[in-house]
Order: sequence, then C-alpha cells, then structure tokens
Amino acid sequence: MKILIVEDEIALLQAIANYLEKDGNVCETASTYEDALYKTDLYEYDLLVLDINLITGSGLDILQFLKKEKKETATIIISANNSLDDKLKGLDLGADDYLTKPFHLAELNSRIKAVLRRGKFGGSERLKFNEISIDTRAKVAYINNQTMALTRKEYDLLLFFITNKGRVLSKEIIAEHLWGDHSDMLDNYDFIYVHINNLRKKLTDAGAKYIKTAYGSGYKFIED
Repeated sequence: MKILIVEDEIALLQAIANYLEKDGNVCETASTYEDALYKTDLYEYDLLVLDINLITGSGLDILQFLKKEKKETATIIISANNSLDDKLKGLDLGADDYLTKPFHLAELNSRIKAVLRRGKFGGSERLKFNEISIDTRAKVAYINNQTMALTRKEYDLLLFFITNKGRVLSKEIIAEHLWGDHSDMLDNYDFIYVHINNLRKKLTDAGAKYIKTAYGSGYKFIED
C-alpha cells in the first residue's frame, strides 16, 4: 500500500515510516502542513497517517481539503491531544480511525490493516477478481487456486490493478504508487514496462488476459 505519513516530530515520523516499510508498504513523509497539502493535492494515496496538531497548520484542514476534493484516501488521525472534540471533528470530516499518542507502532499497523480491509477489500483479507484471489495478509496471489510465483513488485502491481480495475493507470501513477518519492529520480519508465510485461505474461499463461494497454494513456485491468 502507498501511505503518506504527516508528522512534525521527525523521530516519530521516521520510526513510523521505517516500521511500515518493513511490512511491505511504500511510505512517503511530510513534516509540515504545507508539504502535506502539496502531496495530497498532487498524488494519490491508499492511506494517510495524519497528526492533526502540526506546528505549521491544522491537520483538520487537510481532512477538509480531502473531503472537498472527494479524494478516496483512508485516514488515521494521530494526536497527543485526547480531546473528544478533536476526535469527533476528525471523524466528521471523514477520518476512519483515531490514535492518541503515545502508541505502539504495532497497534498503528494493525489499525491501518483494519481500515484498508474495510475500505478497499470489503472487510475481507481476501480480494477476488474472477479466478484471481489475493491474500492481503500473507501477500500471496492465487489463480485458479494455484499460488502465483510473483516478485514483490509484481504482487504490488497486481494488487494495484485489481483495486483500480476499469481505471486507466498512467505509467507515472504506477511508478508513484510502487516507488513513492523515489519515482521522481528515475530517468525513464522502462522498469515499469518490464514489471507489467512480466506480470502480464504470468497471467496470460494461466488464461487471465486482463491487463490491457490504453495506447498513449497507460494500462487498464479489465475483462474483454
């Protein structure tokens, strides 16, 4: 999953990012209100971990922006303030969960998985598309009940395609989702073609011809 962490305590920011990356997520970070607003406006994220008491602005304003722009980004609020009013404001603005500092990183990770299950996977840890199924906890994909031999990026790519089925995904969006901030440093997108072609071959060999090229635009995961 692609996650944006907004936190102005740098040590905590890095601790959260490192922990979530070890669990296989792509994490981007923002330590100021301005940077967070810029990134949420420019990029798409599966989930936002948001400190609502930023030194440079209120995280509640970022929630209002997401709501105004109709962004489908799941959000978990984190705050040192245990005020019921702040919690209710955040939830009213569309936040999915709330954690009060200090908290265990394992608990945050568990909350993130629960929010994503409810939002993207319909409450289940198993995502299905015709003969393809994905165990999001074990991070294993199956086709016709047979385990698919996928690399980590191929698995992430398949999950991204299925959760965005029917939508044209540009190579820029795919790169940003799979590599986060690091995608800006790439000279070209040849690696995207390699991963997509490898995944498409594995699916096609099993009779699942769902990855379509939208010429001049990107790729789409759809039935004929």
